[in-house]
Amino acid sequence: MDDVTVRRVRGGEAGDYVEALADVLVDCVEGGASVSFMLPFPRDKAVAFWRGVAEAVEQGERVLLVAEDRDGTVVGTVQMILSLPENQPHRADVAKMLVHRHARRRGVAARLMAALDDEARREGRSVLVLDAVTGGDAWRLYERAGWQRVGDVPRFALMPDGTFCSTTFFFKHL
Repeated sequence: MDDVTVRRVRGGEAGDYVEALADVLVDCVEGGASVSFMLPFPRDKAVAFWRGVAEAVEQGERVLLVAEDRDGTVVGTVQMILSLPENQPHRADVAKMLVHRHARRRGVAARLMAALDDEARREGRSVLVLDAVTGGDAWRLYERAGWQRVGDVPRFALMPDGTFCSTTFFFKHL
């Protein structure tokens, strides 16, 4: 874990990370992660997704965190969506917690989530919300990190191979 650095990507540099983040996203989807995309998942679709994220970061609508190994390779990422309705200025949605398969089981996701908590506080956000595949690795991570389970919705989403999965919603008060 000491060989991984987590940092916030600022608006002007977000576009520089598109290709590296596309690599992580493609790896996760090909590895079976239910993160909004289906197989086959062409790289150009991943690049287009991250270009949109980079624009949202530049506009101050999202916070983007990356985890980089000692060589500067992006091995993980998470986002915090700040652009919410005006009656929810205290809240943010957490999205696209991704760790490349070769970097898993090294504490990368836990470090990303701890850094996200810090960034949420800096942004004045005291309530965070996210969802995860019920019973999956991320689900266990969030419970260990102090997230509170709200409930499960059966058949909420599809896995990349087209099979249904249940989704669990969580919140965290900071």
